[in-house]
Amino acid sequence: MIRHAVFRLIVLVMALLTLGCQARVPTPKAVFIIIDGIPADLQESTATPNMDEIGNIGGYARAYIGGEVGGESETPTISAVGYMSLITGTWSNKHNVWDNDVAEPNYAYWDIFRIAHEHDPSLDTAIFSTWEDNRTKLIGDGLPEAGGHKLDYYFDGFENDTKRFPHDEHDTYLNEIDDLVTDEAARYIEAIGPDLSWVYLEYTDTVAHRFGDSAELAETLQVADGRVGRIWKAIKNRQQDYDEDWLIVVTTDHGRDAETGKDHGGQTDRERTIWIVTNSLNLNEKFGDNTALVDILPSLAAHLELSIPPDIEAQLDGQSFID
Repeated sequence: MIRHAVFRLIVLVMALLTLGCQARVPTPKAVFIIIDGIPADLQESTATPNMDEIGNIGGYARAYIGGEVGGESETPTISAVGYMSLITGTWSNKHNVWDNDVAEPNYAYWDIFRIAHEHDPSLDTAIFSTWEDNRTKLIGDGLPEAGGHKLDYYFDGFENDTKRFPHDEHDTYLNEIDDLVTDEAARYIEAIGPDLSWVYLEYTDTVAHRFGDSAELAETLQVADGRVGRIWKAIKNRQQDYDEDWLIVVTTDHGRDAETGKDHGGQTDRERTIWIVTNSLNLNEKFGDNTALVDILPSLAAHLELSIPPDIEAQLDGQSFID
């Protein structure tokens, strides 16, 4: 009898320990940041200590944008096209965004926020953006054909406030908006801890169009790295104070022409070559020489443990680089 009692006690203790371990599984959270128009060679030759810190935890890889050159999926290396490719995990022949006008996007290919909302409507989602069209046109938040309202919080549209941010010849007001967007992203992430967030910073592309390959562009990238650092600090504070497992992915939407660095849109190697930095400790063999921008959506979904409807998943052009 004593032996049986001891055995039952051991079983009970093991069960309680198992339940305790299950209760301590951290809640997955994710944020992705797009820094506009930075070619991989500039990223690699510029001092970016905050992104280096993130990459030293997880990894850094060159990646590509633009689909298959000469194939059905060939996609312009243009900003809005790149954003849509990232958030839908598909190329232009599917999502139907070919330029920055975003005239007739095909919402049949679900964005990551729609996937998250359909998986669990209680997930908290947010966007912090220097360009309002990311929310209103690409995500199509509130549009029935795009899945209705999917965002719990948005912080954008400041480019339309010309009184607060007077437009100038060289669009330097975008630098101020990038700063404002970053501050709010860091504040909100640390205070609220949304499950999925998108941060978009535009000013680097503005400087590149003006100066091309230059000291000015490198300096602007360093400023952007400082902004990433503020968001990264907020994430680290969350992880210290809460039982959360945060994924951060930082990338760009296209490279630049090899001659001047001012232009983009074509299919040259430099225009197609981008980069991805992440803190993920679960990177697989997909993260490397053949990584694509469209791989980010399935990777976010894998980290957040989102269920993608089979018919949507079957249309993805990307594969997860996170196990």
